[in-house]
Amino acid sequence: MTTIKEITNYLETIAPLAFQESYDNCGLIVGDPAMEVTGITICLDSTEEVILDAKKNGCNLVIAHHPIVFSGLKKLNGKNYIERTVISAIKNDVAIYAAHTNMDNIMGGVNQMIADKIGLKNVKILAPKQEILKKLVVFVPVEHAEKLRRSLFEAGAGTIGNYDQCSFNLEGTGTFRPGPEASPFEGKIGERSEVIEVRIEVIFEAQKEKSMISAIRSAHPYEEVAFDIYALSNEYQNVGSGIIGELPQSMDEMSFLNHVKTTMKAGIVKYTALTGKAVNRVAICGGSGSFLLNDALYADAQVFITSDYKYHQFFDAEGKIVIADIGHFESEQYTMDLFKSLILKKFLKFAVRLTEVKTNPVNYL
Repeated sequence: MTTIKEITNYLETIAPLAFQESYDNCGLIVGDPAMEVTGITICLDSTEEVILDAKKNGCNLVIAHHPIVFSGLKKLNGKNYIERTVISAIKNDVAIYAAHTNMDNIMGGVNQMIADKIGLKNVKILAPKQEILKKLVVFVPVEHAEKLRRSLFEAGAGTIGNYDQCSFNLEGTGTFRPGPEASPFEGKIGERSEVIEVRIEVIFEAQKEKSMISAIRSAHPYEEVAFDIYALSNEYQNVGSGIIGELPQSMDEMSFLNHVKTTMKAGIVKYTALTGKAVNRVAICGGSGSFLLNDALYADAQVFITSDYKYHQFFDAEGKIVIADIGHFESEQYTMDLFKSLILKKFLKFAVRLTEVKTNPVNYL
């Protein structure tokens, strides 16, 4: 039996909830985490029609990109599509889970899908997030240092960019005096001891703090462990908004825009004045991305692909870059394929399907 919690826990190892933006509402929105999964329907937006489509096809879990509920619901009387969707999910015993900006903000996430579709190489996060990392400093007897390091690495510490198992180690002398109620690993009650110890420093993702402390407790010989945890303001290169990448070969601006329009199945592409530059560096932000324009300029992108640009915001290009608005749904449509591929890597005992319901609220003449 596979439960909803097993599915969501797995997805959150890939896109932790801690990576979502402050305004977001990712996670299990409706449903019992202990419920057995009979099938999964994947969508971009969970609407009432999607819930009924899932029910009809024997699926009791809907995985959506956009949360159906962003802010609190004070009443459930069906006065709008949000309330009707939640009511339908409850009545039909269908759970709703959303992975939104947490899935946007990871390498290999939503923006990576767009980059792969249009053929970008050498991709990296456009605007890395801060305050995601913490540093752990722990002191351990020399002969137990390797065991502790291994335990910390297994818990997820020590990853910096494309390197893992990174640590700094320095030997020194630690002192302590066991009190009357102590059960010392070394030394005697009431006598001060001096022990050659190693100071181990590692960084880790903030949401793994409890795992780090558990790793220390399981591998350290002392009953009272000396350790410090520091918040860091460093940028975390693996997590953040948008992506910047390079084309294998330069293209002229109009050829590239036509390539994007075809590849992303865009009804229209709204774009600013062409600059006459060859396109080789491209910035991407699926969904609403106008806040990243300065980051795209700083990264020397010739084109910035995103959506939801307002009329006056297009003037901000100022002839320095081509802004290409391809539509919100169009920029995120391949997120459904991403969810499906991730789930099928681990779970094969039930149906995983894309909804047949058209959820894009925008039509084109």
